[in-house]
Amino acid sequence: MAQFDAYENPSAAQREAFPYFVVLQSDQLDHYSTRLAMPLARTPASAANMPRRLSQAVTVRGERLFLAPHLVAALPRAVLRRPVGSLRGDAAALIDALDAVVSGV
Repeated sequence: MAQFDAYENPSAAQREAFPYFVVLQSDQLDHYSTRLAMPLARTPASAANMPRRLSQAVTVRGERLFLAPHLVAALPRAVLRRPVGSLRGDAAALIDALDAVVSGV
């Protein structure tokens, strides 16, 4: 399970709005049973009112999705089945979005 890999949302009830999660947790912490993950949203939460750092877009399986760093959560490793892609190329945007939540925009 690599950092910045994307996985299908394990919750069928939430999959329409948030189809995927991206793992943010460092590979050095693989021994933990959870993964820090950020949901990816189909529509940005009030994008017009959100700072750019909190509403950046990425692409997973050809679909444009929006980061939801304010909803980052620890998920059990077992619910993240097979990666559907990697967002390693978007690492700077992912880290910037998380930093905006922690440090302020």
